[in-house]
This record gives sequence, C-alpha cells and structure tokens, in this order.
Amino acid sequence: MSIAAAAFARTAQAQTHARSAAGFKVAADADRHAEELQIMGGRFDCKVSGKDTGGELCIYDTIRTAKGGPALHRHHFQDEWFYVIRGEFIVQVGEDTLSLRPGDSAFGPRKIPHAFAKVSEDQGQMLVLFQPAGSMEEFFKQLAQFGKDIPKDQEVALKRLYADHGMEVVGPPLKY
Repeated sequence: MSIAAAAFARTAQAQTHARSAAGFKVAADADRHAEELQIMGGRFDCKVSGKDTGGELCIYDTIRTAKGGPALHRHHFQDEWFYVIRGEFIVQVGEDTLSLRPGDSAFGPRKIPHAFAKVSEDQGQMLVLFQPAGSMEEFFKQLAQFGKDIPKDQEVALKRLYADHGMEVVGPPLKY
C-alpha cells in the first residue's frame, strides 16, 4: 500500500461526522450543494452527501453525454454500486464484463478492479453509490478541475489524484 493510501486509511478511520437529523429533498437536475461538476463526459450531481450520513455513504446521479468512462481502478476502502436509469453501459468488475440497461445494477466490491463505460449513442444516466463515502466528494471536485472531457491518457494523468483519495489506477479505460 502506498504512503498516500496508508495516510488516507488512517484519516478515513479517524473521521467521524455528525449525521443529518432531518430529511431533505434534492430536485431533479440539481446537486445537494448547488455545485455544477462537469466530469469526464458528463455532469455529476451529489444527491446524498457523506456529511448527511456520518460518512457512511454518498450517492451521485451522473448524466453522461460522451461515450466512455474512467480508467480501470480499485477503491481500497469503498464498495461502489452502479444503477442505470437511461442508456447502455458496460461495467467490468474483476474479470467479468457486464452489460447494463435501464433498471440493471452492478456491484463493485472494494479492492476489486472495476471500470464502466457508456456505450449507447444517446444520453446515459446512472446512479453511483459509494460506501463508505470516504473522500469521494472531494475527489470529484478535484477531478472537475481537469475539465469536462475524458482525458486521453487518464490512467497516467490521474494516477496521483486517485491515490490521494484511496484508489489505485490499474489499467486503461474499457474498450467498447
């Protein structure tokens, strides 16, 4: 485990957040914190924040216009769940590649390499849940600084950013 991953693990374990004591609504096409994150071919709206759940989970609604997705990576400390609302996606978890259509979901356990890609021509939409939340919200804010397009060499360009947030890039994005 890298020094950054070990430091992240200590910080994540030491963090305790107060849970929200009230319910809330986040409108369609809106972000929990009124932020606009354009990331890797789509918009990422936080619907449930780690601040709401005592750090136990966060949920993003992603609306994707460009085909493709992130590099093959693993989370050292989080499980990730994908639920397709519109469009078609492929998700690789370990050695398995899964085709997902609206209503389908896939689970990526922590420590297992995974990646996804939007493969349909039309707009895609997918909910992505992280448990525990870790620093995923900060990761996405920093990732948005790279711009809305998918970096062509993301497995190299984003390696440090992933490591700083308890993840490891282990291969290129999925081919479709």
